[in-house]
Amino acid sequence: MGKGGAPAVETDFDTFLKVDIRVGVIVAAEPFPEARKPAFKLRIDFGDPIGEKKSSAQITRHYQADKLVGRQVMAVVNFPPRQIGPFMSEVLTLGVPDEDGEVVLLAPDHNVPIGGRLF
Repeated sequence: MGKGGAPAVETDFDTFLKVDIRVGVIVAAEPFPEARKPAFKLRIDFGDPIGEKKSSAQITRHYQADKLVGRQVMAVVNFPPRQIGPFMSEVLTLGVPDEDGEVVLLAPDHNVPIGGRLF
């Protein structure tokens, strides 16, 4: 069985379209020792017109900071920024839980142009 729990409340396609999910490439990753749970601070480039955005991600179990640079990821780019300790996270990097509840990043299975919107 999956770790996702019960399905969310039914919604409609117009509501889904309000969530802007884009592909970006990680251009910098560093430890985030001030975070309550182990995390990295990421800088992700989404290309024009969005540009580079910051994100905090609790992905230390499966990933090393130096190996994240150049990796494509999916992120929500239109949520309001969120203060996480001393860090302002500007986008929500997306992942799913593994069998232990640890985050596995979502990414296209082929390299695609950055900034592409999920549909």
